[in-house]
Amino acid sequence: MHYIYQAVYSGKISGNGMYTKKCQRYFEERFGFKKALLTTSCTDALEMCAILASIQPGDEVIVPSYTFVSTALAFVRQGAKIVFADSRQDHPGIDEDSIEKLITPKTKAIVPVHYAGVACDMDKIMALADKYNLLVIEDAAQAIESFYKGKPLGSIGHMAAFSFHETKNINAGEGGLLTINDERFVQRAEIIWEKGTNRAEFFRGEVNKYGWVDIGSSFLPSEIISAYLWAQIEHIEDIQKRRLEIWNWYNEKVEELFSKFTFTKPSIPEYATNNAHMYYLVFNNGIDRTQFIKEMREKDILAVFHYLSLHKSLYYKDKYEGNPLPNSDRFEDCLVRLPLFYELNEMDFLRKFT
Repeated sequence: MHYIYQAVYSGKISGNGMYTKKCQRYFEERFGFKKALLTTSCTDALEMCAILASIQPGDEVIVPSYTFVSTALAFVRQGAKIVFADSRQDHPGIDEDSIEKLITPKTKAIVPVHYAGVACDMDKIMALADKYNLLVIEDAAQAIESFYKGKPLGSIGHMAAFSFHETKNINAGEGGLLTINDERFVQRAEIIWEKGTNRAEFFRGEVNKYGWVDIGSSFLPSEIISAYLWAQIEHIEDIQKRRLEIWNWYNEKVEELFSKFTFTKPSIPEYATNNAHMYYLVFNNGIDRTQFIKEMREKDILAVFHYLSLHKSLYYKDKYEGNPLPNSDRFEDCLVRLPLFYELNEMDFLRKFT
């Protein structure tokens, strides 16, 4: 609350003030992003990526079907055709080995989603991007403080988008972050962020006036949002430590607690770290999952399913021209998330089973 008070009484609450700059500098210095720009949501950050990628009607963008709608929507709004990829068999993330056969002369970008904060195999994806001259835009909405072979997620593709929605490890209620790792996009990103103007350059004294120079929108958040986020950033190590404790506790206990059900636990590849964004179980079928959710609700435990396959969505099903995506559909039908938040008390959880 003190930081929000400071932001309000600074006389600069419309954005790109002290707390916005502090947050952006933190992300650039900690994770090595060439440029970090706070946004009002991860959706906004993805929309900025689509603009920066110069997506035009007729372009194709490869996106996993098992993801939140924003991953695809940001590119649809620019006129792109979405080419949906299946999930891996062992993980809800994109099946990296299925991507190459989806590439056509119209393909412009690949958008891997680091589901549950667990890295996709970025070496495979970046190799395909180099081979076919494509952009890679990481949807790192769930991936703060997560790494691939020692590299921070969001620092490997040409650009990336993070979320600070209230459901994320650190949050601002609503908020997001655009990260740029390719120098070609740095200057234009700031212009798009500032409503298509070179206003940021003006306030740095780099130009003597500012005006309309490109397309853009009002993507930057208020200082109140940034101040709230800064308080979260200051406690990120404590937050991560606690979330990992809960995640590891689940991983040790779920087979004992839910012994009447058959399921698989989360899979973390050797090349990836675990940021404890989510703990999920994958049941053998939808009937078992539905029964599990019902029994958990009877114990006052909110266990919920996650995404619906986008290729079968009401909006896109008549536009989808690809093959069946069985792994995406399996996770849609069989995956369930357990509650995971900083204040969760393991003993209170256990008492619900006695």
